[in-house]
Amino acid sequence: VQLVESGGGLVQPGGSLRLSCVVPNFGHVAWFRQAPGKEREGVASRNTLGTTYYADSVKGRFTISLENKSTLYLYLQMNNLKPDDTAMYYCAGNYGYYSGSGPDSLSGLMYNYWGQGTQVTVSS
Repeated sequence: VQLVESGGGLVQPGGSLRLSCVVPNFGHVAWFRQAPGKEREGVASRNTLGTTYYADSVKGRFTISLENKSTLYLYLQMNNLKPDDTAMYYCAGNYGYYSGSGPDSLSGLMYNYWGQGTQVTVSS
């Protein structure tokens, strides 16, 4: 299973980007990011029931969604971007039923399949 992200780029503070990732019929999915010199962190997750969960740092600004357009697309809508959002962003997923929606859903250990990443740079 190969996941491919797209939609990254350079944006000014306060701007918006939408990241996309083509996924198979995963039971739960998430977005992660990793900035230079920092550990990977979970950003947003969506479980089998459609319940979403966000890291505090992005709550109210980012939205994770899944859309079926004959192909299944995982999106991350990012609004009011800040320089601290600069990072490589990765989509991730796993098969099977998962109903959790707390901090555990943003653990990398929950996901077996990962994309190669797309760079997001927020700078004026």
